[in-house]
Amino acid sequence: MARKVRDAGLETRNARRRLKVQGKPYWKALNQGLHIGYRKHSKGGTWVARRLNEQGRYRETGLNMADDFQDADGVVVLDFQQAQEAARQWYQAEIRKERGLDPDTKGSYTVADALRDYMAHYAIEGKAVKETQQRIDVLIIPTLGNIELARLTTKKITDWHHGLAASPARLRTSKRAEKLNTKPLDKNNQDAVRCRRATTNRILTILKAALNYAWKEGRIASDAPWRKVKPFKNVEAPVIRYLTEAECVRLVNACPEDFRYMVKGALLTGCRYSELASLKVADYNPDNATIIIRTSKSGKSRHVVLTEEGKRFFKAATIGKESKEIIFTHKDGSSWGRSHQSKPLSDACKAAKISPAVSFHILRHTHGSLLAMKGVPMPVIAQQLGHADTRMTEKHYAHLSPSYVADTIRQHFPALGLPEDSNITQFKPGKTA
Repeated sequence: MARKVRDAGLETRNARRRLKVQGKPYWKALNQGLHIGYRKHSKGGTWVARRLNEQGRYRETGLNMADDFQDADGVVVLDFQQAQEAARQWYQAEIRKERGLDPDTKGSYTVADALRDYMAHYAIEGKAVKETQQRIDVLIIPTLGNIELARLTTKKITDWHHGLAASPARLRTSKRAEKLNTKPLDKNNQDAVRCRRATTNRILTILKAALNYAWKEGRIASDAPWRKVKPFKNVEAPVIRYLTEAECVRLVNACPEDFRYMVKGALLTGCRYSELASLKVADYNPDNATIIIRTSKSGKSRHVVLTEEGKRFFKAATIGKESKEIIFTHKDGSSWGRSHQSKPLSDACKAAKISPAVSFHILRHTHGSLLAMKGVPMPVIAQQLGHADTRMTEKHYAHLSPSYVADTIRQHFPALGLPEDSNITQFKPGKTA
């Protein structure tokens, strides 16, 4: 709370009655650049305040009536102490306006405040909130959270962005662990540097989204400081891993029975692990051979089309179950939870001789890749996978689609008849159970 200033000539109504009526107020300094004043009229008086602006000129405002004839109510009629508080509130609002802050917000509006407000809006849209909030708490707030939005500069954001890209990647750490589990960045490994920068760009996107939301809500006057910060270039060029049809068969055969249903579901639908884990029997429609994903990563629902093989699979997976039951469960009937898929998938990859082992998300990529290699148009694949538009689909799968350029080159480039390096003939691999 601000220190209360005393003044024998202003703080009581009896003292103010002894003052002469004049046009200019009787001023009392509250702090450097801020004064409270009392303007004496023929019948009572009013409180005013003034502040010294950055141009060296005073800006004055009226506050309210003084308690010369009526008892103070703190709203319309103010005593000397209440007038001081009103003057300071006006002063703070003026400063916030100069710095581009919302004048109605008490205190400074920080990056953490902007992230908080953005996440409240983000949650309303139905998107996956938990993962985004974790990234904010761990990777943004510790460095930038306490910075007042009006004092956030391009350099501060750039320094944070580049520092994050050079820092060790955080790995899954047990809650009981005393030390954070991290993986140092190998600067000589170009792909590791690319991956780290790509991850950092995604964190920058979260920060910019929150700051843009604050700007649109009138919390800051300009978006220039973060608009000038550019993401790392040429880092979003991943080599998408996918399983061949033979690897898919080997992987499914190597899975435990309950997990086998999850793997089959992913390969036949392209759904995410979380989407499959929450599917209910009522979400499967045998009449038009589709399943509905009610809440996807984008916050929108979508219908996934099933092939004949997919239709037979879901018919078998849902038989004898009520509509409200979860389709895919553990052997004991419990739901598949977060990270429950990691170990059984790793063990299955090892048993199926798939190296390096794949993540569950690669099963989704396999579905999209196999569609692309069969010539399915990108908009159709985008709809099946739930992409907002074809940009993400083309980024991951366009190179696998039948290409006019590739077909033309293969058709017209002559066979040169170059000598073979070896006369060794490769045996055709046998079937694997």
